Amino acid sequence: MTMQSINTPLEIRAEKRNSYMTNLQCSGCGKIYSIEQIHTFCPDCQSTLLVNYDLKSARQHLDRDEIARRLKGMWRWHEVLPVIDPANQVTLGEGDTALLPIKSLGETLGLTQLYVKEESSNPTGSFKARGLSAAVSRAKELGIKKVIIPTAGNAGGAMAAYAARAGMQSMIYMPNDTPHANIVESRIVGAEVILIDGLISDAAGMAGIKAREEGWFDVSTFKEPYRAEGKKIMGYELAEHFGWELPDVIIYPTGGGTGLVGMWKAFKEMEELGWLKNKKRPRMVAVQAAGCAPVPLAFQKKAEFCDFWVNAQTVASGLRVPKSFADHLILHDIYESNGTAIAVEDADLLKAQNELAIAEGIFAAPEGAATLAALKELVAQKWVHPDEKIVLFNTGSGLKYLDKN
Repeated sequence: MTMQSINTPLEIRAEKRNSYMTNLQCSGCGKIYSIEQIHTFCPDCQSTLLVNYDLKSARQHLDRDEIARRLKGMWRWHEVLPVIDPANQVTLGEGDTALLPIKSLGETLGLTQLYVKEESSNPTGSFKARGLSAAVSRAKELGIKKVIIPTAGNAGGAMAAYAARAGMQSMIYMPNDTPHANIVESRIVGAEVILIDGLISDAAGMAGIKAREEGWFDVSTFKEPYRAEGKKIMGYELAEHFGWELPDVIIYPTGGGTGLVGMWKAFKEMEELGWLKNKKRPRMVAVQAAGCAPVPLAFQKKAEFCDFWVNAQTVASGLRVPKSFADHLILHDIYESNGTAIAVEDADLLKAQNELAIAEGIFAAPEGAATLAALKELVAQKWVHPDEKIVLFNTGSGLKYLDKN
């Protein structure tokens, strides 16, 4: 064995090519951080860190069609996911969710190519499984033993499940009016759940203090680099489904915004990999509830950052996020895509939930149903066109909202 082949742990790992991950980069100041150390967010400018990959080498060696022949699931895309050793992949079978044509509602709205990406079939019943699988896997690889999270509901249950599978301790702070199912699913897999009076922003403050005082690793949205990597695979799946072209419009329920930012990152990566048939990207639509709409308000002002939303209220607990940690990334991606941000009333999203169930047999969570309510407004505004490919995201199961009684 030559000296060059044993030069550094990173080079040894790179030979295996389970992942083309190279480093972390601050989304604010651009500073580079090593993947060999544990990082949260940039200490210099308090911005989110994003994962970089050696896409030039990946382009030379990866065959997108070979990936399609692999065993289904999120981790078949492991070369563009942040785990070096496959033994550290913590999975419950997440990913490869259905993309369902919505013909009945499409006809009603005068749309010929309307789809729903049905994320409720993920483990723990929501798209949060994707991000937490990636984050917990990377935490395991870095030797982390205990993880903590503030949550509006689904993220807590997902983290607890993956932490249990990884043999880690988990602690969750959540508002006491979080849907009961989220509390039960978190506790049954061994998480310590602390219910608080307040919103997810209050829970985040408490979790942050606990993390600093007792050495827990905080996997809050965008306060660590890896959850967005799991969520971005939704973008890869969409491209694959449409024959390596992208839809015209993506309508996405936006709380913390990890999926929106992650998918936009995926589209850029696929361009660099040479996998897309053209460079036309979707217009990204962020949907929030009228009772908590910091992103639409900032979008209307053409602002770079959101103001904190005071007295946030909505039946869709996942949308009750007064201010995302990475609000500047969400807004940047909406602007860059020529997209928009829209707020819908609770009454309208609940009506849409019922319509989606009756017309298509999909019992969507209120967050997912909000995308249909938003679509109706966009159709009325003629912002979308009849023959465009439009994808709504149902991010979780409506069953999570059933009362404990």
